[in-house]
Amino acid sequence: MHLAVIASLLLALFTNPAPPGFANPVSKSFADTFADPSVIRGLDGYWYSYGTSDPLREGEGVHHRLPIARSTDLVTWTYVSDAFGTDNLPPYAAPGSLFWAPDVRYLDGRYVMYFTVTNTASTPHPWDYSIGAATAPTPTGPWTHAKAPVVAPRPSGDSYWNTIDPSEFTDADGRKYLYFGGFFGGLWVTELAPDGLTAVGQPVQVAIDNKFEGSYVVRRDGFYYLLASSANCCAGPTTGYSVLAGRATSPRGPFTDREGVPLTASRAGGTPVLDQNGNKWIGTGHHAQLTDLSGQDWMLYHAIDRSDPFLDEPYGVNERPMLLDRLDWIDGWPVVRAGAGPSESSREAPVTRGALDERFSADLSGWQDTSGWAVRDGYVRHVDGGRATLTARAGAGGDVRAETDLRLEGDGAGLRVGTATALVSGSELTVSAGGVTRTTPLPGGARTWHNLAVTVRGRTVTAEVSAARLGDPQATVTVQALQPVLAPERSAAQVGLVADGVAEFDNVSVARLFRPVTSRAPVPRLGKLVDGDEFTGPLDRRWTWVREDSGAATANGSLRWPVQGADLVGDGNRAGVLLREPPRGDYVVETKVTLDLGEDTVRNYQQAGLVAYASDDDFARLCQVAIWNTRQVEYGRELKFADRLSYGANIVGPPARTTWLRLAHQVDPATGEHRFRAGSSRDGRTWTWGGVWTFPAGASPRIGLVSHGGAHPQVSAEFDYVRIYRGA
Repeated sequence: MHLAVIASLLLALFTNPAPPGFANPVSKSFADTFADPSVIRGLDGYWYSYGTSDPLREGEGVHHRLPIARSTDLVTWTYVSDAFGTDNLPPYAAPGSLFWAPDVRYLDGRYVMYFTVTNTASTPHPWDYSIGAATAPTPTGPWTHAKAPVVAPRPSGDSYWNTIDPSEFTDADGRKYLYFGGFFGGLWVTELAPDGLTAVGQPVQVAIDNKFEGSYVVRRDGFYYLLASSANCCAGPTTGYSVLAGRATSPRGPFTDREGVPLTASRAGGTPVLDQNGNKWIGTGHHAQLTDLSGQDWMLYHAIDRSDPFLDEPYGVNERPMLLDRLDWIDGWPVVRAGAGPSESSREAPVTRGALDERFSADLSGWQDTSGWAVRDGYVRHVDGGRATLTARAGAGGDVRAETDLRLEGDGAGLRVGTATALVSGSELTVSAGGVTRTTPLPGGARTWHNLAVTVRGRTVTAEVSAARLGDPQATVTVQALQPVLAPERSAAQVGLVADGVAEFDNVSVARLFRPVTSRAPVPRLGKLVDGDEFTGPLDRRWTWVREDSGAATANGSLRWPVQGADLVGDGNRAGVLLREPPRGDYVVETKVTLDLGEDTVRNYQQAGLVAYASDDDFARLCQVAIWNTRQVEYGRELKFADRLSYGANIVGPPARTTWLRLAHQVDPATGEHRFRAGSSRDGRTWTWGGVWTFPAGASPRIGLVSHGGAHPQVSAEFDYVRIYRGA
């Protein structure tokens, strides 16, 4: 065996071992709270994350203006600085303005940070909201502010729409877009001018108001995926924030969920991506996405430890540290940990160093064919006018992913992986592999730094060019080679940097290609039917009332219950609750409820559905409900914390006029806690499973029905049945 091959194998074995695991939150080394995180890999090879303006530590009491952290492995982070000092604020920001939810991109040779400005000097309103932008030569600054907001405050009567939570996206044609918005006003997208600092044209609404915020868009396999957070971000111990998704064939939408329900509909769609699962983390949302060196996607997001939900005093700043988890793509949809939800600890970690991991901080001793190449200021430059390949001595075996950052001055630059070559030339990306060549446009070319990633899985070769590896590739080419790409006699892929004329390269890596997860985590299943009521006669004796409602009656095989002008939330507690004792152990309770709430009109907060009830101040309620102009399936939780009542909610699937609801109960064998997971269906066959609320060990929650939230206009809920099954 050739010595170069032996060296390659040793490097693959010892410098690219299976990555160690980690524990969440990953921000614990520098912050107790680090909300609304964004992420980017800098040209220096470090990963950078940016958070919303809060104190970082308990007791600190000082808001950091968009704090910045840095990491080599995405697991251990170090605080670097704040983006803005007191002497560097947007010229249009009012004194005392807060800055939220940064989004950082690398565009046309500079870093651009988009962020929420809560107050501008242009209006007297204390919360007029706008989107600001600042540019910098490095990921840590210094930041130079644009003179005016990218998106100015948008008035709505005496108030202002939520012009918040920006997220930039660059399409394959080179056009730049900015997504923004929140609960008050919905989610919108506007095209940006080529410099990315000015909105042009008319914005388009892509998701309904009163349901979404924190948008993030990626393009994959011909679809644009809009991921956004739903429910409340900041309700302390009852925060039910989650991430939902829709997809479209245009960056302007329309976005629909897995069942084809539009995100702009009154009965708004949304396919779950991330939900709380009953461990200590609740309120999982406002995320960013990234791809590691093996090609595996990951999600950074914030969450709340339900035992320690506030930074300092109760009901002050919510403590929202940064978490990291694997993001899978299963059956064309993104889902965190195959649907298992947030992790407290993980036995896997992102691959951030490969068998080949070159930052060009020294000489070219790890390379062959070095004539005409020179290391300059932390990158390598091909200085000759001809075509040459700088070949690495190290590689990785099996299917691989190779990457490099490159900047083109001559006619072409790219990567060679085995017998496959991906070459950026002018405004094109060309891939040649195993006798097949394909070319696609690359608008704008690569005269500024871009990332080129090449994956080889068997005979399938895919090359992708992007500005910063954030899910918005400007060019993608896939080739099915006619011959093997990696020579069978070699155990490690040979990789080279290809230059046709003057070109520069940095951050070169080769790692084993990730193995995609293709099966979803288990969801609750039905076992034997053990109890229930089909409502074919009077209510059976196993039902008991809390505040009996004489208007509720069975007839024609259903329970008809006029929606009450009362509620359970807060101190009022005037609503009726129809309850029965559940079986011991694991079970699933299901009902089918018809409630005609119409669409679009405001009829807060009429609802009907299931409840897990320990007391008037300790319950979890799963209902289809009218929330302003929307109709949603809300899974709410009320409990007492620090001598006050707290209420928050999680959102499940979209409702219909008739909606099927399930609560799946389990007892945690380690803690004795009761876990109730919510599910909903529009047809009784296709189920969407949402989040989990817990009750403490020793509690005795009963299960039952509710119909309340507002008596006008008059409407009745019709329950077809209640069925209780053993958990399978």
